[in-house]
Amino acid sequence: MGSLSKLNYKIISHLMGLLLAVNGGFIMLSSLVSWYYEDGVFNDMVRAGLVALIVGGAIMYVTKNHRKEIQKREGYIIVTFGWIFMALVGTLPYIFTGAIPSFTNAFFETMSGFTTTGASILSDIEAVPKGVLFWRSITHWIGGMGIIVLAIAILPLLGIGGMQLFAAEAPGPGGDKLHPRITDTAKRLWLIYVGYTLAETVLLKLAGMSFFDAINHSLATLSTGGFSTKNASVAYWNNQPLIQYIIIVFMFLAGSNFVLSYFAFKRKFQKIFQDEEFKLYSIFVIGLSVIAALLIYFQADVTLSSIEHPQVLGAFESAVRHAFFQVLTVVTTTGFISADYTLWTPFLTLFFFGIMFLGGCAGSTAGGIKVMRHLIMIKNGVLEFKRTLHPHAILPVRYNRKAIPQPIVFNILGFFILYMLSFIVGTLVFAWLGLDFKTALGAAASTLGNIGPALGDLGPVDNYGYLPAAAKWWSSFLMLIGRLELFTVLILLTPFFWRNR
Repeated sequence: MGSLSKLNYKIISHLMGLLLAVNGGFIMLSSLVSWYYEDGVFNDMVRAGLVALIVGGAIMYVTKNHRKEIQKREGYIIVTFGWIFMALVGTLPYIFTGAIPSFTNAFFETMSGFTTTGASILSDIEAVPKGVLFWRSITHWIGGMGIIVLAIAILPLLGIGGMQLFAAEAPGPGGDKLHPRITDTAKRLWLIYVGYTLAETVLLKLAGMSFFDAINHSLATLSTGGFSTKNASVAYWNNQPLIQYIIIVFMFLAGSNFVLSYFAFKRKFQKIFQDEEFKLYSIFVIGLSVIAALLIYFQADVTLSSIEHPQVLGAFESAVRHAFFQVLTVVTTTGFISADYTLWTPFLTLFFFGIMFLGGCAGSTAGGIKVMRHLIMIKNGVLEFKRTLHPHAILPVRYNRKAIPQPIVFNILGFFILYMLSFIVGTLVFAWLGLDFKTALGAAASTLGNIGPALGDLGPVDNYGYLPAAAKWWSSFLMLIGRLELFTVLILLTPFFWRNR
């Protein structure tokens, strides 16, 4: 790979500057929301945006004469430090406006936004100026689309486990594969992402939300982020079922591979129905929701009383709606709340904790392990039984009727082991920092999986504000490594990455 002296620092710095400038542009957009709603922080938002634009522009100007070559090591550095620098600059609107004066809290909130985790330290969200709330939602939206761009353009080139499969399936014009026309593919996925966001905004507005609430919840839904403009999250609209059904549909879409949406718009429905990951994802969502709905309905005294007044459309409808909503919000790692599932039966609490480890589809904005990895691990496990009986047989793992190269299978198995080790270490550190067992367990699963709501003192109706500063920084680290597929960040912590060769 060459020595450290051969790292292309100029292009790394140039791209950091570009990200800061983009951040600045979105902060300026958020300042217009402040101006429109006259929330009193317009000048502070403009100052925050200008700082980001000036610093980013200056870095880009100084490094404009860079070599336009990115090697693997530079790719890892750009992805990891890009997210960190965006989070650092993203704290400015919170700090300048005084909405979150503590740097630790502001960094936590921003990292939670960009990684689309949705964990918050805010205790009174509705008291925050509208311009700041809009910026908070925008961090989700940037982070969600950033993941799509990473998935199609960068992670496959870095050899991140599982994403090569997504790359091989991604469409270009005329059915081309991904690599020859990355830019064209990115543009099409961007259009789908923006289109879904606008469609959900319109539908939520028609269903009874204010325009401000509708656009914020659309930004949070399509990014599978989960920041809400209300203290009660989506439970605020528990007596307006249509709103929750609209969010359910778009959560499902956001948790599926965006390439399949491209196929749908091209009317290539056969490709969707033949996609093994999408089929398993749908089975998971429907099957788990049915189980949850039955448990909620037959435990009505315990559960429905903790949700809403079920007279609205009947107890059964209420049970079904909240089951689908809560299953989707956890599986897709969105983190919206329609009810406090920890007040339901102990089985349901454990049930929702278990599905925190599923994740959405590859090529979606969802976090977590991803359904595709589970599918390939299951297939490989079944084949191990056959290999035991027929040791000389060649039995490749097949995905969408294609044999998967063995290195990718090993990479996925390695990812799963590393994910579970990160979860265990994450839990131990939280316990060491003073969290009780249940809370530590939930915090590690939730931050690593970019989910938001957890267990114990960090349940769906609680927030992360009470955590000690060290626990907030540890949470931020887990959010980052979980969002960037573990290897991308953790490889920077290995001595051989920086060693001269």
